[in-house]
Parts: sequence; C-alpha cells; structure tokens
Amino acid sequence: MYEAGTSATTPIHFLNLEFFLRLLYDTAVHLSVPGGIMPFLTSVWNLVTMVGYLIALVSLISLVYAIVRLKQVYEADAVNYTTLDSAHAENMTEHARWNHILTLVESPLESDWRQSIIEADIMLNDVLEHHGYEGETLGERLKQARFESINEAWEAHKVRNEIAHQGSTFKVDDTLAYRTIQKYKRVFEELKAI
Repeated sequence: MYEAGTSATTPIHFLNLEFFLRLLYDTAVHLSVPGGIMPFLTSVWNLVTMVGYLIALVSLISLVYAIVRLKQVYEADAVNYTTLDSAHAENMTEHARWNHILTLVESPLESDWRQSIIEADIMLNDVLEHHGYEGETLGERLKQARFESINEAWEAHKVRNEIAHQGSTFKVDDTLAYRTIQKYKRVFEELKAI
C-alpha cells in the first residue's frame, strides 16, 4: 500500500478545530508567564483605560461648561432681543425724531433751522393724528384740539407756514428757530410725545 517516497500520513481535507483550539490555549498560557508579553499588554490596557476615563471626564466637564455658558448667552440675548410693547417702541421712535430735530436746530446753518421747524411740524401732525384728532391738514386737527399749549402749537405752525409759503425770502434766524422749537417742545411734552 505504501509506495517508496510517500508519506505515511495522508493530507487532511477538513478543518481540524482541535488543533486551532490547542494553539490558542498554548499561546494564552505562554502569554501569562511572568516573563511573557501578557503583563506588558495588561499594563498598556490599564494605561489606555485611565486615559479614556480622563478624556471622558474632561469631555463631561466641557459639556457641562458649554451648557451653562450657552444658557448665560441665551439669557443675555433675551434681554437684548425682547419685543417692545407698541407704546414704548413708538415713544422711542418719537424720541429719535425729536433728537434729530434738536440736532438740526443746533446747527449753524439757516437751512437746518428751517428743516428743524418743518420736521417738528410734521411730528406734531403725526402726534395729533395718533391722539385721534381728525382732519386733512394740521390746521384742521389743531382747530379740534383742546389742550393747554394749543396757542403755542398754532404760533409754531404759523412759522412753519411762513417758511413753506414764502420760501427763502422768509428769514429764519437762530432766535426764531430756537423759540419755535421750544414751543413745539412744550406741546410735545404736554401730549407726552417726548
């Protein structure tokens, strides 16, 4: 049966599971020997575990800090971006208009003085309209108006009409401009527009 030059064992044509399990067992036993590689791998694994815990702790602290800081930013933004009630917003708009008028009247130019009186008259028209006075023009609204500074409103409006109808031939000096704006100011203060 056996021929010369042939091996006494026949080749294996199936998976020898016992061989591989024995190889795995021998390797594990040899790794755990004090001079083997297993103690080194264990210490490396312990180091990796500690570094992992440290990274997780730092990440957790960073996450908590970011959440707290984000909440602070949202609270600060809430103060800056809250909606104003319409009365307060309108009052701020009127203050901005009034500040612009004051800037114009404080200018050294006659054209700015004229512009400040015209702007104040437009603002008076808007304020009276907001208070419910009806009419096509400011004159019609002033005829219906009943407040203490009505005469000052009429005097200031007459100066504006002179500027509008006479144009550059009507001379406006700084005294006239300041007095006229002061009359508008008293009216606006009474009507609580500024």
